[in-house]
Amino acid sequence: MTHDPGHDPSELHHPGDVEDEPHGPDDHGETHGHDDHAHGPEELGPVDVQLWGAFVLGIALGLVPVLGLVLATSG
Repeated sequence: MTHDPGHDPSELHHPGDVEDEPHGPDDHGETHGHDDHAHGPEELGPVDVQLWGAFVLGIALGLVPVLGLVLATSG
């Protein structure tokens, strides 16, 4: 990685850095509560049983070839 010889690479500023926040990097909500940007708490929705079932089935089906490889190489 190259850089300008007249500039210190640690001085680079990237958009979205913590210092861009209006309260600065050390504000952990002492005056505004935990959420400094006035967002409401996020509610969790119901558990999608069908989606989780598909996930578990996919993992199980993905392990079938692994089991085949283990059996083929262990004998």
